[in-house]
Amino acid sequence: MSRPVDVLIDFLKSEEARGVTQVYLDEEARAALRELHRQKRKGPKLEPVAEESAEVSPAEASKEMEVSHPPRVVEAPVVVSPDGGSAAEKIAALKAQAAEWPAARALGSLRETMVFSVGNPDADLMLVGEAPGYQEEREQEPFVGPAGQKLNEILKAMGLSREAAYISNIVKFRPSMERQTTNNRKPTVEEMAACMPFVREEVRIVRPKCIVALGATAAEGLLGLTGAVARMREQWHTFEGIPVRVTYHPAYLLHGSAALQDKRKIWEDMLAVMEQLGLSISEKQQGFFLPK
Repeated sequence: MSRPVDVLIDFLKSEEARGVTQVYLDEEARAALRELHRQKRKGPKLEPVAEESAEVSPAEASKEMEVSHPPRVVEAPVVVSPDGGSAAEKIAALKAQAAEWPAARALGSLRETMVFSVGNPDADLMLVGEAPGYQEEREQEPFVGPAGQKLNEILKAMGLSREAAYISNIVKFRPSMERQTTNNRKPTVEEMAACMPFVREEVRIVRPKCIVALGATAAEGLLGLTGAVARMREQWHTFEGIPVRVTYHPAYLLHGSAALQDKRKIWEDMLAVMEQLGLSISEKQQGFFLPK
């Protein structure tokens, strides 16, 4: 189950991304906030708070949340996974919650059909993309279009099957567009923040040995990084204590401009992942996409 502080911070970031500068704290929440702040600092007891309501900025509130039991914020959504049961049962419970997730539905910028995840909830390897596209929405499964076929080929080259990995996206619904048909768009920061509580909980349930962030948007959602993938790859990052490797999205290989050296870069990232997973690497695998 997500820690209350993580859920609250995700909610505050979502509100801040929407342009909200103030969040309402009722009398009970304000009193609890002051008491927890006092306990943290072990200072003298504060005077009782005034009767009138108060507002604080999401940034200020999130700074105060570095405590074990943060005060209640009105309408803050909470993701709950069962304490007992298998990893598959816990993922199923998350999926049921995500289908009608208020924080995502309230945005009005995501489509109706949810695409949650696929694969082995006990996997050593977790792969995370940005959001479902046209084909993924139709089949309600991540990475089933042309980019998904490329991902399957990458996994096969690693000696893994698609079913052996756990595959998910930052955003659980296809981002909508005006007069949308097969065209897709990148999810916004606001849309990613709304769905991040589920991603965080997925990671805690699966507990993979490592995560691969597929593309710049996935890296932004997971790690808060922005910019080019070229500057993020070839190093290990962490999310929830799990090593994360950033690489190019498989769709990058579908571009006519993708050269042998680009394929090699992705493969080098996968070789690093194989080492992290403790998989054996043959000479043939080591030499994939090297100039002849």
